[in-house]
Amino acid sequence: MSKFTKLLGLILMTVLVLTISGCSGNSENEDAGSGNSGSADNANEDFPKKEIELIVPTAAGGGTDAAARALAPLAEDHLGTSIGVVNKTGGSGSVGMTEGANSKPDGYTVTMVFVELTMFEHLGLSPLTPQDFKPIGLINFDPAALTVPADAPYDTLEEFISYAKEHPGEISVGNSGPGSIWHIAAANLEEAAGIELNHVPHDGAAPAVTALVGGHIDAVTVSPAEVKSQIDAGKLKMLAVMSDEKSDMAPDVPTVSEAGLDAAPIGTWRGLTVPKETPDDIVAKLEDGFLKAAEEEEFKDFMDKNGLGLKIQGSEEFGEYMQQNQELYGEIISDLDLD
Repeated sequence: MSKFTKLLGLILMTVLVLTISGCSGNSENEDAGSGNSGSADNANEDFPKKEIELIVPTAAGGGTDAAARALAPLAEDHLGTSIGVVNKTGGSGSVGMTEGANSKPDGYTVTMVFVELTMFEHLGLSPLTPQDFKPIGLINFDPAALTVPADAPYDTLEEFISYAKEHPGEISVGNSGPGSIWHIAAANLEEAAGIELNHVPHDGAAPAVTALVGGHIDAVTVSPAEVKSQIDAGKLKMLAVMSDEKSDMAPDVPTVSEAGLDAAPIGTWRGLTVPKETPDDIVAKLEDGFLKAAEEEEFKDFMDKNGLGLKIQGSEEFGEYMQQNQELYGEIISDLDLD
């Protein structure tokens, strides 16, 4: 065998050894990579490991804040960590909701959202939409309720509509501001019934109710909780609630559909969300913890005593509900020419 042949054989053998070693190394690296991937997949198994911040986009003391502060300590027991409620106000709730949507998507920032989230974009107030979040669950719904003075010349929704048709534009309905949920409720009723109402804005639902009691306006379409005390005092009466189901606060009052009117269910609601990039397994843990808390008798009693309607939906159903609201209010706001 020539020296050249021996040298060539040696070179080929060396290349073969290096090739085998390289393949082995790649295999080890791939195994290591697979191990890292598995660790990433399991990285959220111990969630939560620290305090969760619950953003409330309204001032302290209101219904949204009260519901959040009642729910948080109960959810702590189910999630195994502390929950700090933080109020971040401004922009009709858009400031706090925007901060929540832009927070780190790790499950440690939860945002309480409400119905106006589905309206911001339509009203030109903010580009924020439900699509900027992943839903955790719904905890509350309060329908709009058509309420009038106790001595009004109508005792039913049908009589109210008949009177309005005979006196177009004469019935003044108070709301909590142009484009507010209670303005939209009255406009939706107006359109469904084929009547003409005179919409009168106020700086909130409470001033509108005060104006109604004082005889300055003829009706309001606000939540049952906001008129309950005046109804109990015999000063007001409720004609109908704008929901698919009767209100627990007014079980004897018919829904608009029971009264024969094809009007969309309108009301305010509150729910919990996280940023849209939050991993699904974290969302599932938050959904389990918060909704178990919402099902507790202590929370149910709190909501009942404070006139807040309890309505619980899981993540998927709540997401669909927000989407439906977004489409509904987009149509109504466009019809009202508020966009």
